[in-house]
Amino acid sequence: METTKKRIPNHLQKYVIDQQYDRYTSIDQAVWRYVMRQNKHFLNNTAHPAYSDGLAASGISIEKIPNVEEMNESLSPFEWGAVNIDGFIPGVIFFDFQAHGLLPIASDIRKLENIQYTPAPDIIHEAAGHAPILCDDKFSEYVKLFGHIGSKAIATKEEHDVFEATRHYSNLLESGTATEAEINLAKKDMEEKQKKVTILSEAEQISRLYWWTVEYGLIGTVNDPKIYGAGLLSSVAEGKNSITDAVEKIPFDLQQVIQTGFDITKPQPQLFVCERFEQLIEAVEQFSETMAWKRGGTESLEKAINSAHTATIEYSSGLQVTGTLSKIIKDTNGEAIYMNTVGETTLNSGNKEINGHGKETHADGFGSPIGLLKDTEKPLEEWTNQELVEAGIVIGVPSELSFESGVVVTGVPTEVIRNAGKIQVISFKDCAVTFNGETLFDPSWGSYDMAVGEKIVSVFAGAADSEAFYDHIEQAVNVEIEQQNPTRLEELYGNVRVLRESTNNLVDLESSLPMIIDELTTEAPIDWLLRIEILELLLKNDILPDKQGELLSQLEQLKSINHETNELIDRGLKIINE
Repeated sequence: METTKKRIPNHLQKYVIDQQYDRYTSIDQAVWRYVMRQNKHFLNNTAHPAYSDGLAASGISIEKIPNVEEMNESLSPFEWGAVNIDGFIPGVIFFDFQAHGLLPIASDIRKLENIQYTPAPDIIHEAAGHAPILCDDKFSEYVKLFGHIGSKAIATKEEHDVFEATRHYSNLLESGTATEAEINLAKKDMEEKQKKVTILSEAEQISRLYWWTVEYGLIGTVNDPKIYGAGLLSSVAEGKNSITDAVEKIPFDLQQVIQTGFDITKPQPQLFVCERFEQLIEAVEQFSETMAWKRGGTESLEKAINSAHTATIEYSSGLQVTGTLSKIIKDTNGEAIYMNTVGETTLNSGNKEINGHGKETHADGFGSPIGLLKDTEKPLEEWTNQELVEAGIVIGVPSELSFESGVVVTGVPTEVIRNAGKIQVISFKDCAVTFNGETLFDPSWGSYDMAVGEKIVSVFAGAADSEAFYDHIEQAVNVEIEQQNPTRLEELYGNVRVLRESTNNLVDLESSLPMIIDELTTEAPIDWLLRIEILELLLKNDILPDKQGELLSQLEQLKSINHETNELIDRGLKIINE
């Protein structure tokens, strides 16, 4: 894992935690085994062909929760790695991990009462759902490309708020300790924040593309689809339901996909069927052409302002300004002519921070004009040294630069920075910047670094040089989970697991299992999963027919609890009887 950690960019380190494998209980292991056996049985003929081979190739066992370090080693031949993360992380961060060939895996596992489906990320979904299909070359290419593009998508502030509210609500649902009042309050807060989202941002659109493909995608034809989406590959109920007539199948269409929302807490009423993974690669590349990253201009700057988060603004000179955009000044045509960031800002070129223009230099923000100088046709970034001299822009000599927009910069040039043959920054001392009588920069504020560029060609989420912008490695807090003494029920699950894995001695089974069954009858009258595990041992070894009948009778009674329990027991019995 140490090699993998070295591949993780600084700004992603804070999301990585230790798995703490010993914290998984015997009930957790039984939940994993039940879900995986169900899915393996069902998915053999309904999943994409890469699934079955990919399970073993990605280091995933049916019998036990995977060790993520071992998964990391297994995925290495496919140019992927695996890292543990702490539950929900922002979409752009999830995409950023994948762009670096790293599969982020939430370490928690769903509780027995949520065995069919959980809205919170868990290791069944992240490992068994996502990893196997990555062994397919074209799908792997799609996910990495998606990660590269998706990590640049800009969300609105309101969407960031919804994300936090959804994470809180989902964690409460899965915690098992939250009160009904707490859950209802969190749900209400999430719904109220969702109502405040009025803009369909590019981040939301690309999240929908991800959801309806990587998470809930089908491949083939609408009449004969195969499953490849992780949400379907990891859900006992939804995987089976997905290929029935109860779920509408729609031919994949990019525009329809990004116009179709989803509810993470509910089963999906429709699914999209792509013909091949190449179709998805074409779609995400097509979508990228609509993004601020590719389009630039005033509209893209406005997206950055609405996000209230770190973004990068790239001028036509190649200069990249990373920071939180707070203000743009527009001309009478509504085009941006000046922009301001607030807080720590860096200047970059070619995704590398320019020496001397890091956060320390621009700790309080950055502002600069956009556009052509007055009475010129040639952009300033393309001027030669001779043309600078002819215009009176000379190091150490007072100068005045008047822009077409009306912005005026007066001061003494101290440095001209060029990269790739283009002027990107001109620095001034004793500088004043004004626009229509408004002071945009005062000489008393210090030196002034003017970005050079006729127009804004790109705006994207995050930093141009993330290793420099996030220059300190902030590790996630690994909260050591105190080992609790197992409950008696957990001990019983563990005893059955040991018997299944370590003995072929019928005498041991015949002496131990009746006592476990008797205790289960009195101490855990509604636990159905351990009864199925014990019955499996009895049937496999053809022993204790009276106890087989006793367990079957108990399971029949438990079926009456509700429809879900009835379905879970029937599925479990079907597996052990085959």
